[in-house]
Amino acid sequence: MNRIEEAEKKLVKYNQTNIVNILNKLKMEQQEILAEDVLNTNFEEILRLYKNKDIKDKNINKIEPIEYIDKNNIDEAQKEELSKMGEQVIKNNQYAVVTMAGGQGTRLGCKGPKGTFKLDIGKSGKYIFEILVDTLKRAKEQYGNEPYWYIMTSIENNEETIRFFEEHNYFGYDKQKVKFFKQDLLPLIDKNGNLMIDNKFHIKKASNGNGGVFRALENSKIIEDMKKKGIKWVYICGVDNIMANMVDTLLLGLAIKYNKKCASKSVKKAYPEEKVGIFCKKNGKPAIIEYIDMTDEMIYAKDSKGELLYGESNIVSHLFNIESLEKIEKYPLKYHGAEKKYSYINEKLQEVVPEENNTYKFEAFIFDAFEHLDDMLILRVNRDEEFAPIKNAKGVDSPETAKKIYENYFKKNN
Repeated sequence: MNRIEEAEKKLVKYNQTNIVNILNKLKMEQQEILAEDVLNTNFEEILRLYKNKDIKDKNINKIEPIEYIDKNNIDEAQKEELSKMGEQVIKNNQYAVVTMAGGQGTRLGCKGPKGTFKLDIGKSGKYIFEILVDTLKRAKEQYGNEPYWYIMTSIENNEETIRFFEEHNYFGYDKQKVKFFKQDLLPLIDKNGNLMIDNKFHIKKASNGNGGVFRALENSKIIEDMKKKGIKWVYICGVDNIMANMVDTLLLGLAIKYNKKCASKSVKKAYPEEKVGIFCKKNGKPAIIEYIDMTDEMIYAKDSKGELLYGESNIVSHLFNIESLEKIEKYPLKYHGAEKKYSYINEKLQEVVPEENNTYKFEAFIFDAFEHLDDMLILRVNRDEEFAPIKNAKGVDSPETAKKIYENYFKKNN
């Protein structure tokens, strides 16, 4: 049996007749490409995720608020002492930053990787990657060392991202301290349980969520590389927050002082109904609860000081020591299904661009790893100093709002 026949047999077994019909209409070269994809796809996994997509987690018995430290309530003497503890790690070259940059800038009107989107900042504009480099270069000015920088791309944008950095000479950053690694992908599945085909006749896939960073670090031997370099602490964040303080010696000092293997930053919820994930404890373990899972009682509950009990918003700003990364990698994270809109090739070999959500995408979330930790430290920081996400072309969390936060901050601090 040749590879194409093997693929067809596998497709029939998993009731993927739509792909069989497409396969039979392709030229031999295209058939071989699609057949190889089919044979390398774990149909049992993706169909299991599809089947269980509506099942809620029934193991949550108790949700309660989590303690946090407010940066504004730490006096200057304490800040100096804690920061010096963190500084030593940077000076000893034991610190690394991981930027999750596997996405495309499609929603922003940018054809390339999201990090290559250019904002109207300064005289000639600044790319997102360029802004992140500026932040990391300031660490060298302050502490004498440029942190190691690991950039997680995807199969979709890896080559283009590397080429972009080469073309811009890494914006003056030490190339020897930068390493790229790729995130895993998962097949997309339509609402009828059929896998989809893209316009190059591959099974259509998308990134497996920011929680995929742990497995990607291990599979790419990045954790091994970090250990060889003597790295002790790793900061992980997304590419789209241009105000991310990636080398925060205060956060690092707090984690060291209180012997925490993980520390995260939060910002105060802007208003009770804000649609953000909130730090909490689930069954006694640190966690994030999504806004759609919160009851009205939780949304509006306040403490004795009038503060929201569940008011610490997740900004995807996480610090791990290397041992905790190794521990987390051993546990597969659960996948969450979300309805999305993706184009696909139909059985007439025509590309269909849907107007409504037509697809389930399955993603793991980085915060689901917290349940494998006994405890973590939460540091509340100021929203206008550390949080300027770019997710939408216009309106909330757009280039316009990020530019305003960025420029206001540097106007005050220069």
